[in-house]
Amino acid sequence: MAQKFGNGRWVKEGFLDNRRPGFVIGRITFAAIGPVEFCLRGDFKGEINGRLITFQNPAFEDEDVAGQILGEVESPQIGDVSLMSFDPHPHLTPHPYLEWFSDRQNHYRIELAEGAAHIAGEDEERALTAEINAIAKRLVPTEA
Repeated sequence: MAQKFGNGRWVKEGFLDNRRPGFVIGRITFAAIGPVEFCLRGDFKGEINGRLITFQNPAFEDEDVAGQILGEVESPQIGDVSLMSFDPHPHLTPHPYLEWFSDRQNHYRIELAEGAAHIAGEDEERALTAEINAIAKRLVPTEA
């Protein structure tokens, strides 16, 4: 069963970087549990392939029940990209869709409202590069 993070409302903000081919590196802040670092094997699809994306969820809710549901989410998240795209299905309105499997085979999915995420501009890239590199240094396998 997929963890949908309270239909997206328990996802506050984050960034994910696919500028290193074969990896998605970043951090997402969740209700109740706070920031979680990510190192996923794989790549974004479509127009975000090879790019850095950032997002801010206008529907975020920091509910007490989130801690009960999200308490077992692995931190950091190490695993494999399933599908990460801004246009995941030809019959749906384009929207940010982030789906992955952890190394413990937990299935996670975040769907955000259209416009909640964007491809980072040069200023955002510069501002986040040191943090992304630090996460990669901690989490990317040395043989990669």
